[in-house]
Amino acid sequence: MEKKIRVRHKDLTLLQKTYLPQTVKGLLQTFKQMFKPKFTMEYPEVKFEPPSSYRGRPVLVQEDDGRERCVACGLCSRVCPALAIEVRANETDLEKERYPEVFEINMLRCIFCGLCEEVCPEEAIVMSKDYELAFHHREDAIYGKDKLLVPVDKLQDRIDFIRKYK
Repeated sequence: MEKKIRVRHKDLTLLQKTYLPQTVKGLLQTFKQMFKPKFTMEYPEVKFEPPSSYRGRPVLVQEDDGRERCVACGLCSRVCPALAIEVRANETDLEKERYPEVFEINMLRCIFCGLCEEVCPEEAIVMSKDYELAFHHREDAIYGKDKLLVPVDKLQDRIDFIRKYK
């Protein structure tokens, strides 16, 4: 076994006790960064285009025929660490037995962890590229199905990313 050598205050040299070497190292690092090229985005005019791995606002996938993929299994609401998702199921006569009668996400609670996306067996909830979220009232932050449903063609790159790395 290796023995760790502990440097005590009394073992430091006079120069080390003044912390000058550490201060000089810090200043050198700062000066190196000062002369590197700067990267600044003019945000409101130039929008950031996130990669397909970006985890933005969670949304529900809407099929081309207008139906949502969600079968209201409730796994997303159970796995959510922030308890931000509420799902209430209802029965239907279609080939899917259930559909979400109520599907709400409280965006003030959502921590964008992506666990809901990982646990969904139908790939019905995915993390979109939306990052602009601003609310004037707390009630505006509760997104229902009307704000959550997004056509599948707008989310295809994220769905492909999920299939590739899942």
